[in-house]
Amino acid sequence: AETPIRNEQNALDLIAACFENNINLLMLHVEALADDFFKLRTGLAGNILQKFINYHIKVSVVVTDNQKVKGKFKEFSNESNKGNSFRVFDSKNEAENWLLNL
Repeated sequence: AETPIRNEQNALDLIAACFENNINLLMLHVEALADDFFKLRTGLAGNILQKFINYHIKVSVVVTDNQKVKGKFKEFSNESNKGNSFRVFDSKNEAENWLLNL
């Protein structure tokens, strides 16, 4: 199956679906994101997350495969986990609790 979010247009399509359904909280699982999302040098994560921020959609990402969260992305996720727009979690329950308690 094709990765659902592999470019900025896919993110915009998801944002449109959120607006159509009056949703501003979003939980994504690692499988929904292209590998390039986790490689900061591609710019994909920054571009996609900026779109979510611009449209005021809070995003949590559930990453059960810790191989994805390493290097520069680990540094990025540690820093972003201090804010209230985007966070990376090890479990669905943690991600859900954060979203519901914003």
